[in-house]
Amino acid sequence: MKTLTYAQAVCEALDEEMAKDDKVVLLGEDVAFLGGNFKTSVGLYEKYGDLRVKDTPISEAGFTGLAIGMALTGLRPVVELMFSDFLLVAADQVINQAAKIRYMSGGQANVPMVIRTPIGAGRSSAAQHSQSMQAMVSHFPGLKVVVPSNAAEVKGLLKTAIRDNDPVIFFEHKMEYNKKFEIPDIVEPIPFGKARIAREGKDITIVATSSLVMKSEEAAEKLEKEGISVEVIDLRTIVPFDKETVINSVKKTGKLVIADESYERCGVAAEIAAEIFDEVFYYLDAPIGRVSTPNVPLPFSPALEFPIIPSVDRIYNKIKELI
Repeated sequence: MKTLTYAQAVCEALDEEMAKDDKVVLLGEDVAFLGGNFKTSVGLYEKYGDLRVKDTPISEAGFTGLAIGMALTGLRPVVELMFSDFLLVAADQVINQAAKIRYMSGGQANVPMVIRTPIGAGRSSAAQHSQSMQAMVSHFPGLKVVVPSNAAEVKGLLKTAIRDNDPVIFFEHKMEYNKKFEIPDIVEPIPFGKARIAREGKDITIVATSSLVMKSEEAAEKLEKEGISVEVIDLRTIVPFDKETVINSVKKTGKLVIADESYERCGVAAEIAAEIFDEVFYYLDAPIGRVSTPNVPLPFSPALEFPIIPSVDRIYNKIKELI
């Protein structure tokens, strides 16, 4: 085992995959000379050079389209968008091009590319730089959507994403980048579509994504002292969705809370609840609970921002309410 920050784990995954396959290239704003806005590509420019680690202009639609062309002609580009909000700037390239090319070509062409981008509030980055856009891209067929939690998960899932032959939207949580985690010396690729039971329990299930996995584990520890046993599921990928693991857990516990930082309306938590409802209805002893971001723009002011971010206390209180 070794200790790494979340950002260092991202960089290690990129480094190992670039060393393994010279078709893997990295491009985005400040990924080369500065080592990334959140320091996730430190040292890669010096190691692999300008042809494989490329700083781009501030033109998300342009360099995302460039990456699609790269993918179609044999490379495996990894695009970094500085904030997930900027997926909207490149939305036509992502949604109408990358997601649809395999289908519209009758399987004759595929787009093996990864778009890495940070989600989450908590840095006073305001309404245009703090959103969690995973629900939006999950809506469109053709994209795989990944929401890793800790450093070992982000490294293993990123390796899988880079090796995948379809476009992957890979969401990293900006509030996790500087946190330290114990991870194995060797991290193997983690298969998509297979959730992880982060903590076993018998009284209630929490299905969580990204940083809310760790917050759910923290809430579960507090509740254990009160005699409440919480099962925490790290979803890992929204698309594909591991329906079976969630359903089996809810059949065991009889109660469910879903924690995800996208907005409440049309959010990931709402979709998961709808996906499994028919199969768990007769097993439920309480309504399904959701912990998400309220339907308001993210404020700049910390005094306004922090009360609406999904937190340990909000997860704890929702569980107590259902129990």
